[in-house]
Amino acid sequence: MTKGRIIQRGAEAVLYLDSEGSLVKERVKKGYRIPELDETIRRRRSKLEVRLLDKARRSGIDTPCAALTDDHMIKMDYIDGVRVKDALGGMGVREQDATARKIGTMVAALHSSDIVHGDLTTSNMLLKDGKIFLIDFGLGKVSGKVEDQATDLFLLLEALTSTHYGISARVWKNIIKTYVQKYSNAREVMTRFETIERRRRYK
Repeated sequence: MTKGRIIQRGAEAVLYLDSEGSLVKERVKKGYRIPELDETIRRRRSKLEVRLLDKARRSGIDTPCAALTDDHMIKMDYIDGVRVKDALGGMGVREQDATARKIGTMVAALHSSDIVHGDLTTSNMLLKDGKIFLIDFGLGKVSGKVEDQATDLFLLLEALTSTHYGISARVWKNIIKTYVQKYSNAREVMTRFETIERRRRYK
């Protein structure tokens, strides 16, 4: 496959548009790993990411449709949207609150399906046509563990606080209010979340 315009180059993968306008994610080789081990890790992570994207979409979450084109290359829809990270601060209060409720609904659906994103930040949420698309499940896993789900939420709070400090408290309140309403195990997750928060604060 011929590489087109590179969208992003990271430590784990290169993202580029192919000739058909699809987004391709190619996991890069790690020279410090034994070649056979490197191949196994890249193949396993790529397969898991496609599986998680599909599982999330079947759970009602907007994600790109994706398929594995070889052992460490994923081809998916290119979502030409705006990152929530870039859009949230410029919204009016009502739109911010509505966006927060959509995020809460999305995370509730994610955790209800035993999916942990692993990098749940506003950088990995794209706004398009009134929908929020969740992207980059590269650090994700299947888990119904309260600790894992609470850690997901803690990462989201950290992202909100660092990037959207002036509005983070109100946005977070709306996210969690919706999350608790829509996820049956939310109370237990929030109890663990508070433990993680205390642990990080006094570390």
